[in-house]
Amino acid sequence: MKNQGLLTVDELHNLVNSDKIRTVIVGFTDHYGRLLGKRFDAEFFLESATFDGTHACDYLLTTDMEMEPVPGYKMANWELGYGDFHLVPDISTLRKASWLKKTAIVICEVHDSESHQLQSQAPRSILQVQVDQLATAGYDSYAATELEYYLFDQSYCSADKQNYHQLKSAGWYLEDYHILQGTRIEKFTANARKHLKRSGVPVENSKGEWGLGQHELNVYYAETLDMADRHVLYKQCLKEIADKMDLSVTFMAKYHEHQAGSSCHIHLSLWKEGSNAFVGEETLGPIQCSELFKHFLGGWIAHVPDVMPFYAPMVNSYKRYSDGSWAPTRLAWSYDNRSAGFRIVGSGQSLRIECRIPGADCNPYLALAASIASGLDGVKNKIEPPEIFIGDIYAAKHLPEVPRTLTAATELFSNSTFAKEAFGSDVVEHYNHFFKTEQKAFEQSVTDWERKRYFERI
Repeated sequence: MKNQGLLTVDELHNLVNSDKIRTVIVGFTDHYGRLLGKRFDAEFFLESATFDGTHACDYLLTTDMEMEPVPGYKMANWELGYGDFHLVPDISTLRKASWLKKTAIVICEVHDSESHQLQSQAPRSILQVQVDQLATAGYDSYAATELEYYLFDQSYCSADKQNYHQLKSAGWYLEDYHILQGTRIEKFTANARKHLKRSGVPVENSKGEWGLGQHELNVYYAETLDMADRHVLYKQCLKEIADKMDLSVTFMAKYHEHQAGSSCHIHLSLWKEGSNAFVGEETLGPIQCSELFKHFLGGWIAHVPDVMPFYAPMVNSYKRYSDGSWAPTRLAWSYDNRSAGFRIVGSGQSLRIECRIPGADCNPYLALAASIASGLDGVKNKIEPPEIFIGDIYAAKHLPEVPRTLTAATELFSNSTFAKEAFGSDVVEHYNHFFKTEQKAFEQSVTDWERKRYFERI
């Protein structure tokens, strides 16, 4: 599929010289998946930063949501003085940011300033290592991340002033696939589709979802690292378009207890020499597949408990896992069955595995790294998948459940031999501290639920 919006350095030179680009955003993501970085004068970027990059304070991989540095991390702390790491632009990601005036954007690798190697704890580095391991084994991987979100008919500023209570949804009835309701918010969605396409993020379609004001916009699949970059730009683009239009969108996994959760379904396949390596002569239930497919699926399912926080990183993430809610609650696979955590779709060259466990709040680099690492271990150790499940998996109480709280998931992750082997002990220790810090922040907060329940009657 033709990819508009991507730029070479020469093309950027021409756009700068003709005053069509004045600013270049140089960015990377933190633990939360937020885009952080700097805005460069475009001429200075071309003269200095295109290949030399820039520096940023390494505390950015130790902060909480409020940008407060959190003690207890080994890679950066007050004792070490909070130095810099090196942001190295990945020029293959250079593109127009069509939704912003005269702006281009580039995603960076995060390097240790002393070793000049990938900073192991950076989310994109973690995925890069897994992609490199796949390449060493002779495979490419392609992925798509299906993101859902809620749209509100009011600005982020006004939502904040209301403490996010009684927000005005962009829809007032369940609108899954409804064209009429989609038409009502097409001014926003058409803008998003247009600007993503013009910014090197090819779009397939958009549709209403199973919530009031909930929608899905799907972008075309890509090589896995490219797909994660697209995912980050997608969220940034939609938030900034909404902000300009005095609207707001949220990618919370469960924005309201009475509304459907928002997911990030991951579609993944392995390829070799231009062909889908999941295709083969073996039979698995109704599927014709390769031995590679079977073992990749087996490893992916088996290691969900080891890597669950990479799919569900927030306290709120786990409120999405409810029976009958379209979110998976048990570890099973099936063919084209939306109650399954692992749904097999397609056939022949389109054969792929869809993992329905991650929420829209996941960091795509971490979620995709967990997926590849788990599948690779399945291939290495010939892990067989369980028997196909046919029927309502929500009703299958005998099946193992996904971890149901961030505390439980973090405990499994921190003690996982597999996670330490796949990502390195330093990475597991770093993210164990991050997830525990997030859990502690919630435990020390006083919620509206508590006030309503206890204020008078306790």
